[in-house]
Amino acid sequence: MAAASRAPRVLLVHYWLVGMRGGEKVLEALCRMFPEADILTHVVDREHLSPLLKQHRILTTSINRLPWSKRLYQTYLPFMPQALEACDLTGYDLVISSESGPAKGVIVPPDTPHICYCHSPMRYIWDQYHAYKSSAGLLAGIAMPYIAHRLRQWDVTSAARVDHFVANSNHVANRVRKYWRRDASVIHPPVDIAAFSPVEPQERGDYYLWLGELAPYKRPDVAIDAFRQSGRKLKVIGGPGKAISHLQKSAGPMIEFLGKTDFDTLRHHLARCKALIFPGEEDFGIVPVEALASGRPVIGFNRGGVRDTVTDGQTGILYDDPSAAGLNAAIDRFETSGLDICDTAVFTDAAANFSEARFIEEMWSAVRSQSLPHGADWQ
Repeated sequence: MAAASRAPRVLLVHYWLVGMRGGEKVLEALCRMFPEADILTHVVDREHLSPLLKQHRILTTSINRLPWSKRLYQTYLPFMPQALEACDLTGYDLVISSESGPAKGVIVPPDTPHICYCHSPMRYIWDQYHAYKSSAGLLAGIAMPYIAHRLRQWDVTSAARVDHFVANSNHVANRVRKYWRRDASVIHPPVDIAAFSPVEPQERGDYYLWLGELAPYKRPDVAIDAFRQSGRKLKVIGGPGKAISHLQKSAGPMIEFLGKTDFDTLRHHLARCKALIFPGEEDFGIVPVEALASGRPVIGFNRGGVRDTVTDGQTGILYDDPSAAGLNAAIDRFETSGLDICDTAVFTDAAANFSEARFIEEMWSAVRSQSLPHGADWQ
């Protein structure tokens, strides 16, 4: 008589769990794929996790036991490679690492497939190293060259341990190839498109929208300069307050800062703006998809993940000049394109390509492409 199949033992490795951002939303989708999976992370702050993640058994590396780890976890980055390698993963049938910080460097049993879902190779040791170094404090600036050098060596070495890489965008797949010399398939992350919906044309406003954390790499300064020069209306949603105070100094009277808003306010403005302004370069960028799901087009800088989500001339305008003048030229083009009065179904149909159902289906294909251990019921 054949032995009864058993539930597979799956481990999800995530760099750190101290909040709910894009990477953690991907982890939630993986948890729905594998409701019995364990989670391994360097540091966990359960107060800031979703109920879904809290339902899972969460294991931590030795980093979690270091002083003030929930607040100073990034300070402990040099110790994370060794902490990962010290974890005993005996007995797991499948390991999926969620990589943006150190996560993929676990040592798995020889017959256990390891799939790495890469949100981004660590920016602070690769393509954005010099930007991070220049903005670091005195001591960190002195230490970074030595720490980053050793981390790069480990980062490349640990990439060889992964059986299959999945990148969240073609932009990230190119960086995986550049820095790790590995190929990666592309599976876009899940977006909660059902949470957004269009409104009737008469409900829309006469303003553009910038939305996100007011971080320098997202280039809110370019949007502020462009709209001050053109005199067009712009609403800005996001924080922190310190960044708002700085940007307000160069903003004109037609630019309104709304700060961090609740979700209903965010959704209200996404559906009613003329277009979303997206002047930064991001690995994927969830906000443009949320704008499309709200029935609104996107005006975006033609770099990074927005190339995967927005089609120039159909669901938005992509432009190559990163300056304020370049953005204004793109807005001029937008205002003569007819996209502002386009049928919202064009945008919502494009957003439908980034649903969680599609993500789970494609991730299952990636899982089944591996040599999975026998005896477990993989469905």
